[in-house]
Amino acid sequence: MQVAVAIDLALDRLFTYSVPVEFTEKLCVGQLLRVPFGGREARGFALSIDEDDKDLDAPVGSKREEQGCLAGFEEFQAPKGVKVKPILGIVDDAPFFSPALLKLVKWIANYTATPIETCLKTAIPAAVLKPTARPKELLYVSPAIPLANGEGLTKHQHDLLADIARLGGGWLQPLCRELKTTPATLKTLAAKGCIGIAPRVSRRDPLAGRKVMPTQPLELNSLQAAALAKITADSTVPSSQNHSSPIVSTVNGDVRTKFGQSILRPILLHGVTGSGKTEVYLQAIARELEKGCGAIVLVPEIALTPQTVRRFAGRFGDRVAVLHSALSDGERYDEWHRIRTGEARVVVGPRSAVFAPVKNLGLIVVDEEHDGSYKQDESPHYHARDVAVMRGFIEGARVVLGSATPSLESWLNVKREKYVLASIPSRVAGRTLPEVHLVNLEEEIQSTGHLPVYSKFLLDAIASRLRRGEQTILFLNRRGYSRVLQCKNCGWIAACPNCIGHDDGDGNPALPYTYHESDSCLRCHVCGDWRRVPTECPECHARDFIYSGIGTQRAEGILRRCFPHARILRMDADSTARKMSHDDILSAFRNRQADILLGTQMIAKGLDFPNVTLVGVLNADTSLNMPDFRASERTYQLLAQVSGRAGRADKPGEVFIQTFSPDAPAVKAAADGSTYAAFADAELAARSEGPYPPYCHLATLVFRAKEEGLAASWSVLYARSLAAYADKFNAVHGKSFLVSEAVPAALAKAEGWYRYQIVLRAPAAKDLVAAFKWIRTARPLPDGIRMSFDVDALNLL
Repeated sequence: MQVAVAIDLALDRLFTYSVPVEFTEKLCVGQLLRVPFGGREARGFALSIDEDDKDLDAPVGSKREEQGCLAGFEEFQAPKGVKVKPILGIVDDAPFFSPALLKLVKWIANYTATPIETCLKTAIPAAVLKPTARPKELLYVSPAIPLANGEGLTKHQHDLLADIARLGGGWLQPLCRELKTTPATLKTLAAKGCIGIAPRVSRRDPLAGRKVMPTQPLELNSLQAAALAKITADSTVPSSQNHSSPIVSTVNGDVRTKFGQSILRPILLHGVTGSGKTEVYLQAIARELEKGCGAIVLVPEIALTPQTVRRFAGRFGDRVAVLHSALSDGERYDEWHRIRTGEARVVVGPRSAVFAPVKNLGLIVVDEEHDGSYKQDESPHYHARDVAVMRGFIEGARVVLGSATPSLESWLNVKREKYVLASIPSRVAGRTLPEVHLVNLEEEIQSTGHLPVYSKFLLDAIASRLRRGEQTILFLNRRGYSRVLQCKNCGWIAACPNCIGHDDGDGNPALPYTYHESDSCLRCHVCGDWRRVPTECPECHARDFIYSGIGTQRAEGILRRCFPHARILRMDADSTARKMSHDDILSAFRNRQADILLGTQMIAKGLDFPNVTLVGVLNADTSLNMPDFRASERTYQLLAQVSGRAGRADKPGEVFIQTFSPDAPAVKAAADGSTYAAFADAELAARSEGPYPPYCHLATLVFRAKEEGLAASWSVLYARSLAAYADKFNAVHGKSFLVSEAVPAALAKAEGWYRYQIVLRAPAAKDLVAAFKWIRTARPLPDGIRMSFDVDALNLL
């Protein structure tokens, strides 16, 4: 017997090992193995098993595949006459990957052109794979039958035994505190056989100390009920529809994927803010649990995780597990194993939770499916929404994509009947959407002579909420105190030497240091470099500086001066560095321990505060002015989402949006109550002319080198070679494969590396991947230059 193993190095190939007799009975696909590699011991995952040295590429769905052989990998059988080393052992008898999850990981590796080993490690928390990872064990005291005649026991010891029996035992240290005794005293009783003290696994609970109130299902209104009915109905893809991969054939009239399962079309749950989408999710999951199935709920921001976990834990109790980066290694280890064993049936977390090893997966919910944080910036560059859809295809699970402002990709899939639309166009209980006011900052400058952080309209609205005991959310998507530190005399700007952006027209770098008042230092938000504020200008030695641009720290200081008695909380990357700080800030605001919450994008979506009646957007133009074709879509989504935080209960809401571009289509659409469909259709029409996604797939090739000339020359060579490749491809296939010129990226230098970029566009992602694999082989890169490939790229900076 031989086994193909992906070891813990990103070599993008499998290695063949023989299987000693003592392991043949318990070896299966997905297990973590110990294997010899070079002069060391390595660890790797068993991806395919050959029991009889033939039929290695059996088709998916065959008997061999059902027995645990994952087909589709390159043939791994060693050539005849070559001695194959045996595996050294099995790390864990229980597989880390099910066959379905391995298929998903393989799809990601192919789709993103990433080594399979990298994708495997991405799908499992690093804390789980650590060789030193172990369950936590503590001493547990168990009641035992005391001595029959009580010989040798004092009255105090008799009383302790009675109390321990009454409590049913417990963990040693807490029990000692409760009974006001010592471990030594209890160990004396254990030595006499009166009680038992032994190690027992103790769960590291992420929700320990957090109050979770049980809830009951709410009565759905007619719109919610209709949406739930669509989610739970069998919405299969019409067999007559011409779809691209993964749907390739029909069997007996039933649409199937290339993996052999029948599929349910994903549901796009388009509900306005405050329409009660979460209650629909809860009741859809409850139905899956009744059938013995599990569920995954994805949220875009870690800030949303505590609120979402509370709601789901309140409904489903200990069956809920949470996975996110803010957990300790021990908590992540315990939660992942609770999921793998089936103890936890509902998983809540950000994008990486899409890989949770849920048994009998029945439903995946992607809340705020439009959010860009579902896209991973590092390799593999997967999009959790797309991975969720593919996992649903593979495992026959329902997939629900929810948003008040769906991505244009999902909206177009609805139009093409690939997705089913479930719509909730109004808020629950007849509540109205907030009234939105646009404040023209140009007019504010003309009337006041300066650019105000808070317009008079917004200040008056805040004051009225403070008088009425209502709460306010203020949004500014820029942290720190001020964006630029500039010499008043000569105009010198403190800029990070490691990072350079595009020229702003005056020869100034676009990425100056941001001044942080809290620790009086200059910080680069790209590479993390920092330094103290200079005492004098290095160019002219003047000592006067201008602090221009507004960040959340400066906005908070001005707000405190305007409203000295107001209770103000700030939520940004600086104020949430401590563990559980997201939860602490949001809990304090929810409990009305603060009047105003000022923050960045992490407060802009998904949060539900019944007493918030005012939302203020301090500058709506930050995202609108980004050099990206998605700028309009992102601005609309952001403004609509943050506006939706107001008036979610019985009190009406009001929104003030401060902007230099009140006539911009995205700003007007978010403010005047235009339906999402009208904005989306207009934006899609503009995209189709490009063409730009979603009418094509887009990928970026980014070259990085310490020497700018090296990055420039090789990016130009690649661009020319790819352009020639595209010309031949288009001539043969009659398609439109487009290759841009090689140009400096908008972020021209980051962390000391110069960056050049090529943008590729093609009708199918597989065409982009094929081109990348060809050029990577045809033009191997020299030392000193790095290249990254991002298919379906969201970040063009």
